[in-house]
Amino acid sequence: MVDEERAGVTEPVAPAAGWATGPLAVVQAADRQIARQTALRARAIAEFAATRPSSADRQPGEPGAMSADRRASRAEVLSGVSEWATQELVLGLSRTSQAAEALLTRSLTLVHRLPRTLDALEAGLLHEGHLWPMLGTVAPIADAKIRAEVEAELLAWAAGRVTTPAQLGDKARRVVLRRDARDAAGRLTRALRERGISVRPGTTDGTAVLSALLSVPEAQALLDALGRYADALETTPDDQRTRGQKMADCLLDLVLRPGENGLPPVQAQLALVAGVRTLLGGDQPGEVNGQVVPAEMVRALARAFGLVPDVPAPEVAVPPEPSPAAPEPSPAADADTAADATTPSESDPVPAAGTTGGPTVAPAGGNAPDAEPTVSPGARAADWYPSEEEQLADWWAATEALVLQEWGGEEDPPPEVQVRFLAESARWNAMPAEIDLLPWVEPAWCADDGPWTEPGPEPEPWLEPEPGPSPELEDAHAGGRPPAPASGRALADAPAPEPGSWAAADRAIEAAGAVLLDLERAVGKARRAVDAAEVADSTDEAAWRDSSAGRSSSAPDALGALGAAIDAQRRALAELLDRTGGGGLVDRPRIALVDELTGALVALTDADELRRRSRCGDSACRRAGASCTHDLSGLPGLGAPPPTDGYRPGARLDRFLRARDRRCRQPGCRRPVPRRGELDHDRPWPEGETSAANLVGYCTPHHRGKHQAPGCQHHLAPDGTLTVTTPSGLAASTTPPPY
Repeated sequence: MVDEERAGVTEPVAPAAGWATGPLAVVQAADRQIARQTALRARAIAEFAATRPSSADRQPGEPGAMSADRRASRAEVLSGVSEWATQELVLGLSRTSQAAEALLTRSLTLVHRLPRTLDALEAGLLHEGHLWPMLGTVAPIADAKIRAEVEAELLAWAAGRVTTPAQLGDKARRVVLRRDARDAAGRLTRALRERGISVRPGTTDGTAVLSALLSVPEAQALLDALGRYADALETTPDDQRTRGQKMADCLLDLVLRPGENGLPPVQAQLALVAGVRTLLGGDQPGEVNGQVVPAEMVRALARAFGLVPDVPAPEVAVPPEPSPAAPEPSPAADADTAADATTPSESDPVPAAGTTGGPTVAPAGGNAPDAEPTVSPGARAADWYPSEEEQLADWWAATEALVLQEWGGEEDPPPEVQVRFLAESARWNAMPAEIDLLPWVEPAWCADDGPWTEPGPEPEPWLEPEPGPSPELEDAHAGGRPPAPASGRALADAPAPEPGSWAAADRAIEAAGAVLLDLERAVGKARRAVDAAEVADSTDEAAWRDSSAGRSSSAPDALGALGAAIDAQRRALAELLDRTGGGGLVDRPRIALVDELTGALVALTDADELRRRSRCGDSACRRAGASCTHDLSGLPGLGAPPPTDGYRPGARLDRFLRARDRRCRQPGCRRPVPRRGELDHDRPWPEGETSAANLVGYCTPHHRGKHQAPGCQHHLAPDGTLTVTTPSGLAASTTPPPY
């Protein structure tokens, strides 16, 4: 039961926009109580799961145990929970098995991996919708320290502002890609392996929803191309289709009737936003049509379109593979090796000063496939075991095959498998207790192979065997197995086993000892393999940090990143910024100057304007700008474009505003600002000028709401902060999204 303190009702936390008046205030209070009860339910489910441990279930290999595929498909947080706990939730909550297991997984994840999120939910700072981006983006982070730091940063960011789940998800992706770039890239690679097409029923009978799992650039390019196909269709008075309906029809025509649609070819356009540190090899994420993407995807997209050349990655020393003929180290030798590792000797010289401590190998392709790699004198080949991972994997595979060779542990085995398993179980149960403990002992070891000669104490008179072997013993040896063991007084009255059986038992014990020794060696190999992997990972991370990409990524600003870059990278960036439209570019590249602290857009310029602003108006300086030494402090600097005469903004001002806002500025909305129109004057024109301080971007529905929603007020501050006040007294503000 949940304790009374948690179950008690407390005063709910006020929403970010404040408490409304009238019925909406009741809705807000109810929403906070729903969030609190959701948190209490998660804690109670976790307490229930703790009372249903998986140790009570049948273990792998036992009759009726969970199959290996089913065990592998379960979430990691369910590894210690009984598989039958889900069935109890099904009965108690009237849910399907899939829904009950999903609820169990979410509850355990919140309790054990996202405790601060659960506290915020219980306090009413978040609602249930906010859990999805936290569960999907933050919970998978493997490093507990990084996960806790990312969770705290996101909760601090969401506090005190109107934050929708979509906005929290976008922020979470940005933070995770910045803080956990390596693991995030691995998760993306695994996710893309599951790309595909799926269909689910629509909300109306006879309809279906077609879904495609793609990368962000591919999905954005597909969406843009379909939109352009729809816009290119000839418009007639009888055609009442919406743009979305036209896009769906174009998709069907292109796929199902490729030679009959008559659609003209179109060119998809993507807006790629990448920082200097991202292009130079850093971990800072970028954007594709406003969607955050990993840094490596940004660079791959830029290389695919020929925007930047391929720059070879820095070489990192990797541990060499040991010689195949190297003998297997014994535990004693391992101990000696560990003891010698700290004491230099003639056979283990200390590396020269200024050299790295890790081994060096010949370049790829320098040796034949079977040749032994070249190792520097200062490195031990015995300290590196990259091939032992494969050996350990083979050992585990063989062990698993041995355990599961009789029966794979299916939940409902076929009848013939049950018959064979029961027959084999009866055969094993007939063996003596010593042999029954060692199922890997071959039956031939139990055969009589001669008299027993091992010395030992004289047997007690009451244990003396009778003159001849019993018929049961003869039958047992004739069948190739020992007789079934007796118990109680019958054990004392039973004849002693033949001497050969004791020898076989001794050999079985020796075999068990050998198996245990092999197991100890395998565990030692695994431990050394893990140590080698950690050293290699640390070496790789250190090498990356020392490379130009690592220095650029850790630079405090873009100028520092350019200073850390190599000459080839700086030349590639200069060539990219000097390009004009064409050859994969719809327009020339623009340079976004942002505030390093807030991420706000300060100016949108290009390479030509930077050159013009970097010199005075003297004719000699215009011809040789690099030699200009005049004072430029009195000249205008970079900033927002000047106001435009007339109602519609000019090209430069329009481009700056769309780059500044990017998405609808209505609080809680993340729809992109359409390419045409939807830039609204905060103070109506002509009383309000057409300038960056008086224009704001909206999506089409919220642009209509700004002018038509009764009682709503919109106010745009000079710094770009938009405040919306509703008739019920709610007030929320948004600022331009940071870069």
